[in-house]
Amino acid sequence: MNSRKIGITDTTWRDSHQSLLATRMKTEDMLPIAGKMDEMGFYSMEVWGGATFDTCMRFLKEDPWERLDKIRQVLKKTKIQMLLRGQNLVGYKNYADDVVEEFVKKAAAHGMDIFRIFDAMNDVRNLSKAMETAKKEKTHVQATMSYTISPVHNTAYFVKMAQDLVNIGADSICIKDMAGILKPYAAFELVSELKKRFSVPVQVHTHYTSGMASMMYLKAIEAGADVIDTAISSLALGTSQPAAEPMVATLAGTPYDTGLNLEALGEIAEYFKEVRKKYKEFDVYSMGVDTNVLLYQVPGGMLSNFITQLQQQDALDKMPEVLAEVPRVREDLGYPPLVTPTSQIVGTQAVMNVLLGERYKMVSTEVRQYMKGMYGATPAPVNEAIRKQIIRDEKPITCRPADVIEPEMGKAREELGSLARKEEDVLSYAIFPQVAKKFLEEHYGVNS
Repeated sequence: MNSRKIGITDTTWRDSHQSLLATRMKTEDMLPIAGKMDEMGFYSMEVWGGATFDTCMRFLKEDPWERLDKIRQVLKKTKIQMLLRGQNLVGYKNYADDVVEEFVKKAAAHGMDIFRIFDAMNDVRNLSKAMETAKKEKTHVQATMSYTISPVHNTAYFVKMAQDLVNIGADSICIKDMAGILKPYAAFELVSELKKRFSVPVQVHTHYTSGMASMMYLKAIEAGADVIDTAISSLALGTSQPAAEPMVATLAGTPYDTGLNLEALGEIAEYFKEVRKKYKEFDVYSMGVDTNVLLYQVPGGMLSNFITQLQQQDALDKMPEVLAEVPRVREDLGYPPLVTPTSQIVGTQAVMNVLLGERYKMVSTEVRQYMKGMYGATPAPVNEAIRKQIIRDEKPITCRPADVIEPEMGKAREELGSLARKEEDVLSYAIFPQVAKKFLEEHYGVNS
């Protein structure tokens, strides 16, 4: 067996608290332990992107760009990475190419080393602009496949997608298992096929929701995976990532030794155990393992959204019906992977179908846009009868969705006017107009 050190990407500052604490961790709770984390020898740390951008402004009253600068200043040795939703950037819809280019350029200028770029539909066209820009900025482009299971998603599907991503410049491939449904032997098969065909590194990302994650990582490593995502144990498991310490201990003394120090990880875990107590009100996921995810493929975040939506309608008893409706809506929509924003699109529609007692009696704007092709090509054909019911005789687009979006930066600059003190403010506004405007007014002490 060849000896090869396995890299560990730490997700504590991004996906871990996004999954367990509603993305509420403040920068001030990250910085005191940064020195220790920087010394660990992680392959990288995921520190930005995903929902952190939005929540920084919306709830924490922090400028996400300033957060990135502070993080970059304290992590001197470790590569930092972000999660970018392709043409959706850090938002929930497709943005114009000029916004995508400017955003990636600015993130790179603020010190981003690795861009993990994915698309909820796995439509490679939605990744191309962000990948091309990140490449021009001489950063590492980690092209990502959203892993899911359906009649059309199999090993051959993902191998073909990986080939498309390598063709357009992927520096590494990430298998993003956002719901924790990648089974150990399926992972072994997929990683083996990728390593057989491509010379780029393969990284694997998962969530602990189903309870299979650590076993899956082990099989993926045996098949040739180069890097895995973990969180520090006090912010791991549940809907977060597998814990770093057991993985490090498991691989210690084997040809896959991570080289990480368990004692030092323990000190970091102690620190975050205390930090976690501060966020008790958001710390609501109490189940150790949720096997519903294996039956319905519903990621943890979707589950908590259902609970909230149904509670508001005083209809929590309808939960089993909603869970059963999700796979049906997903089939009607051509089996999109359930990850932001498609998880919200499918989930909201499933709730409406159940509460109104009639399927597609009412549809969200997003479902209408989706059926018009505005989110990209669907993995499998959609249910045409349902499409007709929703968009009637309108012809869906077949081009790359961003091709029909006019440039947006000029308009954002004009609307924001003197409220923008820097180009980053314009970007924040272009992506989240209402949230950013309110935030910037408070941040700069301007009365609207």
